[in-house]
Amino acid sequence: MSKLLNDIARSLIKKKLSLSICESCTGGMLGTFITSEPGSSKYFCGGVIAYSDEVKQRVVGVRQATLSKYGAVSAEVVREMAQGVLKRFKADISISITGIAGPTGGTKKKPVGLVYLCVATRQHVAVENCMFKGSRNQIRREACKKVLRLLKRLLG
Repeated sequence: MSKLLNDIARSLIKKKLSLSICESCTGGMLGTFITSEPGSSKYFCGGVIAYSDEVKQRVVGVRQATLSKYGAVSAEVVREMAQGVLKRFKADISISITGIAGPTGGTKKKPVGLVYLCVATRQHVAVENCMFKGSRNQIRREACKKVLRLLKRLLG
């Protein structure tokens, strides 16, 4: 993980890009990983742990209609989360994560381990849905690693 974080840090600094994040099911883990890298203040603006729908709406700007129609764990909501923090933090790139880390809370349609990830810029939005297995913390960690790999790919 440290090599991945180091590669991302070097690329963001070299390209003079800033990063913001919005996390739901990972509950701050992504921010912890990012800020564990020395010098992260050169590119990391900050983030929001939008665990509740109210925070997703009031702080991040996710529309109530989107939450009602698709649910908090959806491609549509993760997209609005990323776009919201991109705008609010005036960042160049944003990352968002929403999902069901378990061990409870899953349904047949949206089982435990379902996670939506998004990496966004002003010009481009990439959303992926993933199914992770394991404990709550394993799912959270895998979601963080996967979205960081998406970011690295976007950075080139």
